[in-house]
Parts: sequence; structure tokens; C-alpha cells
Amino acid sequence: MATFYNQATLSYLGRDVVSNITTGEITEALTATKTAVTDTYGAGDEITYVVSLVNTGVTSLDGLTLTDDLGAYESGMQTLVPLTYVDGSLLYFINGILQPTPTVTAGDTLTVTGVSVPASGNTAIVYQARVNAFAPLSDGSTVTNEVTVSGASLTAPVTADETVAVRSEASLSITKSLTPTSVTNNGRITYTFVLQNTGNREVVATDDALVTDTFDPTLSGLAVSFNGMTWTEGTNYTYDETTGAFATLPGQITIPAATYTQDPATGAWSVTPGVSVVTVSGNI
Repeated sequence: MATFYNQATLSYLGRDVVSNITTGEITEALTATKTAVTDTYGAGDEITYVVSLVNTGVTSLDGLTLTDDLGAYESGMQTLVPLTYVDGSLLYFINGILQPTPTVTAGDTLTVTGVSVPASGNTAIVYQARVNAFAPLSDGSTVTNEVTVSGASLTAPVTADETVAVRSEASLSITKSLTPTSVTNNGRITYTFVLQNTGNREVVATDDALVTDTFDPTLSGLAVSFNGMTWTEGTNYTYDETTGAFATLPGQITIPAATYTQDPATGAWSVTPGVSVVTVSGNI
């Protein structure tokens, strides 16, 4: 939108009289909106964005350039870009009809040149961007990226942005190890279950996380601990010495959330998983 001013002059008998000043506005015929298909993200996700351009004017807007900053933000003395354009993902529609792909240049920004929006019509540009190592993952984090549309047929650039929040979730894995790996008959062995959480939300007792296993050969004289604390059969776990079936009881397992650290030199984020450990010892 541009504002303009105008004033008239009346001249007579060598005199000049000026009028009041009128004020007007030139409204841009082009409007832009940007929408993410999903409103949350996680590490490595591909987010689909839709940029919608609507021309309410009576002439076509041609030769436009669309630039997406891919979520660039300032961190310390550097600019970090948390999204990476997915090569070949861009689709270009005019009035709902798929068109040949315009020129796409991708790097720290995404630039699309040669975009047109017909008179009283619309154009949609759809593309994917991948969440990279510079995207924050701690709970409550967001990525906001802005698109700017410019061109000689516009009185001023038109912008639109979209904000996507990180998913609040636990992301779990389990590994199992055995010590010793060689044992004599009636010897004692220990199974160690390492539970890791790379998500930004802790696993709490009410999540009812469970560890189950069937030991073969079966074990006797079981001793179980969780994070170094001794567990009691029937209170914290169940075990069938005949079948070897072992199971933790609901509400016993908790796993802390991961922690996220940003490298001060590169700006990349690293993940340190939250860890809990279940150990089960018994005689073969």
C-alpha cells in the first residue's frame, strides 16, 4: 500500500491561493499467504509449504520473484538457516492448473523467478523444506520463515510468513546387552536394558512405559534394578520362572527428556539422549 498527497493552486490577479491537501492510498492488487501443511516439526522432517498469490487487479502481474528466507535467524554473530529446500519438490499452479516449473535457485534462501499471477486470478507455489541441524528442538521452539514477492509490476514487495512449532514428544529406543557372554551351567548372567529418549518430553510414570522379555534359558534367583535402585517382584515387575516371561509393571519406568546443545562455533544443535537403565540378573 502506498500513500499519495495532492494540493491545488488557484492563481488570480498576481496572487496564489492553495487548496487543502488531499490524501489517497494505492492498495496493492497482489496479496500473499503462506501455509504449512503441518503445524509441527521434528528433526529431519520435510515440511510442505503452500504460497498462495491472489491478484485482484485487472492486469496480469508478470516477471515476479519469490524469495523464501528458509527460517533464517540470528544467533550470536551469525545467521543460521534451519530449513533446506528439497530439490525438485516445487510445483507451480496458475488458477489451479499445473504449469512448467519456473527457475528455482536454492541455498541459504530459496528464490523462484519468472512467476506470474493472472488478472483476477491466483497462483499457488508448493514446495518442501527439510528440517536441518540448525533447527532448535527443545520444547517450545519454533521456526518462522518469510516469503517475499517482488517485481517491477508491484508498487512494493509483498510478504507472508508461517510459524511451525517443534513437536512435544518422547522418542524412545531400547538396547539390550549381556554379561558375561560366556557362562558355565548354573552360572549367573546380567541383562542390561538401556532406554534412551531423544525427544524433548520426558517419559513419566503415567505414560505406563513397559519393558517385556522372555528369557531363554530361563533364569532363577532374579535380581532386578532400575537406575541403580533395587526393584521388588510384584511391586515393580513380574516374572514367570517356568516360561521365562519378564515384564515391568505400569507406572514404574521414567526416562528423562533429551538435552540440546548448540555449538557456539557452527550453530548446529546436538542431542544428548535422556537415559534410564533396567538390569536383570539371574542364574541359568
